[in-house]
Amino acid sequence: MATQMTMQPRQPRITGHRPFIMKNIHWQAIIFDFDGVVVESGKIKTQAFAELYRPYGEDIVAQVVQFHIQNGGMSRYRKFRHFQQHFLSKPPLTEAEEKALDVRFSELVVEAVIAAEGVPGALELIRQQSEKIPLFVASGTPETELKVIVERRGLTPYFTEVRGAPALKKTLIAEILAAHGLNPESVLMIGDAMADLEGAQANNTAFLGRVHPEDPNPFPTHIETVPDLRSLVQ
Repeated sequence: MATQMTMQPRQPRITGHRPFIMKNIHWQAIIFDFDGVVVESGKIKTQAFAELYRPYGEDIVAQVVQFHIQNGGMSRYRKFRHFQQHFLSKPPLTEAEEKALDVRFSELVVEAVIAAEGVPGALELIRQQSEKIPLFVASGTPETELKVIVERRGLTPYFTEVRGAPALKKTLIAEILAAHGLNPESVLMIGDAMADLEGAQANNTAFLGRVHPEDPNPFPTHIETVPDLRSLVQ
């Protein structure tokens, strides 16, 4: 049985004014996570994991949901493998079994994410900044699926490159920086999970956390956060 951990809600540090990280700084590029930063799709993914593992009982569902929430930004493939080993105590997934889980998960989420509400201020910020600097997506969503979602939401023209799993977040960021000759210290990563922060720190980029007002703050207290992206729009 996995050890239960409780996270105490902590309010974002920045609520109503323009974040310090966006003041008087001319960023060379901005890298966005997708779920929970561009689109309000976090709960869609949570519900999909719950549905996928419901046949194993509500205790397993509770563990799956908790692990998913506590490990935002981790690819679904790594989560599938973790659940198989630690929660179901079964042999490792075969390639065919993992593919079947992936297909079912996509069926549960893709159309819902395409139709989901945007994070307040995200579209305005993306449109505004895309006229000034290159913008990128680095997400834990499988890259092929992610590109379909970005295209269907009409966002493809705004992004220089859209990157996703199976590569780790820190690898995606590193590859974006290298491919486009970007100075890490002049690049801002906006994310909603520790995987985003850790990816930014591994590559020495700046970081701004997005924390939904109804969610606990996963970040250390010194990390600047916003409840949405409206305060970033100039």
